[in-house]
Amino acid sequence: MCTYQTTMLEVRGSGKGPGGWFPVTDATVYFDHPVHAPGAHTLNLDLVNPERGPGSRVALELDPASARALAHAILETLDAVPAALVSGPA
Repeated sequence: MCTYQTTMLEVRGSGKGPGGWFPVTDATVYFDHPVHAPGAHTLNLDLVNPERGPGSRVALELDPASARALAHAILETLDAVPAALVSGPA
């Protein structure tokens, strides 16, 4: 059963695709059937720059346990960094 649970947000960063590095401006996080990963459902993350066309995309399909582990690792890493580095200018 598909939940169609989707979250979209603006982001600032960079992604690397076949043509090299490009600015990433948008992220979509959703739980759905994977295209390539094994399993019936995965947490899917698309990082894109729509202004640069379909080649400017980085996609991940993670099983739920891996997605949770990655989310925790991201939060733990950010929490361990000095606050001035996290809240300072980009």
